[in-house]
Amino acid sequence: MANTTRGIIDRTMLPLPKVRPSTQVWIGLAVLVAAFAIGLPLADSASQFTLFMITGLALGYILTRSRFGYAGGVKRIWMTGEGSLTKALVITFALASVFAAGIHWAAAEGGAVAASVAAEGDAVIPGTQNVGFIGLGLVVGGLLFGAGMIMAGGCASGTLSDFGEGAVRVVFSLPMFIVGSVIGVWMTFEFEKSSLGTWGTRIYLPDSLGYLGAVALTLAGLLAIYGLTRWYEQRRKSQGLYAVEEWSADEKELPEQPADEPYKFFSARTFHTLIRTRWSFVTGGVLLAFMFLFILVTTKKSWGVTGVFAEWGIWALNLVGIDLTHPAFAKANEAVDAGIINSGVGVRNVGIILGAAVALLLASRFAWNRRFNVRDVSIYMLGGLLMGIGARLAHGCNIGALYSGIGNLSLSGWIFGIALWAGALGALKYFAGKVNIIDRNPYKLPKNFV
Repeated sequence: MANTTRGIIDRTMLPLPKVRPSTQVWIGLAVLVAAFAIGLPLADSASQFTLFMITGLALGYILTRSRFGYAGGVKRIWMTGEGSLTKALVITFALASVFAAGIHWAAAEGGAVAASVAAEGDAVIPGTQNVGFIGLGLVVGGLLFGAGMIMAGGCASGTLSDFGEGAVRVVFSLPMFIVGSVIGVWMTFEFEKSSLGTWGTRIYLPDSLGYLGAVALTLAGLLAIYGLTRWYEQRRKSQGLYAVEEWSADEKELPEQPADEPYKFFSARTFHTLIRTRWSFVTGGVLLAFMFLFILVTTKKSWGVTGVFAEWGIWALNLVGIDLTHPAFAKANEAVDAGIINSGVGVRNVGIILGAAVALLLASRFAWNRRFNVRDVSIYMLGGLLMGIGARLAHGCNIGALYSGIGNLSLSGWIFGIALWAGALGALKYFAGKVNIIDRNPYKLPKNFV
């Protein structure tokens, strides 16, 4: 097998595969056609459905093609000492915050105001809907979500893309994620009526520091994380507790084309390069930052994932004759009554699942992953439940509260991130080696790891 360590590839040992369109390729193309053929006739707005489905397909494809994951930013470096994904996340957050600041500034110059202070009829600065309330709910929600994403084997976006990739464990974690979301909506409603629930504040950094100051502070914080990651990598190397992932043979780049070989666009080489070669974490992160901005511009709101899960849960309960009439579910019931196919976020989430599946199908690499045992199932289910409750207490997940929080210059994103890391590291420390909680790649702990 070729020797590969982050960008260093022994090309002389990589054979050129003979690639022909397989059944999986045709299935992948069929999935793309079916997504629109089934969804468009059911949706009230063909343009909205198309926008959100295309966005979701792109997100799912990017997440899978680059093996990018937000939970992996914590899990990978803790398990292996190798921080390439964590550093790519820093780049992703930096790009999002810089360009989002420009969008915010332009909107503010046009008379728009932050969502937290907007009155009826006011123009809202896109993305400020994710300036979260900094209180006990945010911290507890972050802790629960962080622990849950480790136990379930993936975060919110990771759960959806893993499902598309054929991870059977999601059959257990995702339904409980939805159940937890329904429970979390009720818990959050009751909690926020209490005195503890009203204690706290919202801090939109540009209000205190201006846009330039807010961006500078955000980048300084991200730079500190980057430096800390580099320091930790070196520390783990010096301790002999550092492991580098070995990519599978069909994800690696091919050897250089011989000089005497004529170039052919329609060839196995082109297919492998365009469809099968794995993207780096940085490539995936840059593309996800672009998608973050695309969503902000086209929807006037930021990327979110889990808010719609409670609607899915209520829709499922309605199918079996159970109606939830508690005031906490009023907004979700309205969305269900309008038709879940008309929920843009829901369509985008389905698109993420399908986009991840298409990424592997087109590469003829889709396979069901049953790498877990019966004992693990309860951990996956509990992890999903904790993520659902935590996301609703915090009013967002690793995407809505963390990425869209920091990316939209909200202090709440940083607070949620600290709580999420604490919960995730606690779960990693407790569960590592006890159950199969490793998501995309089965890293093995070094023998002398404690």
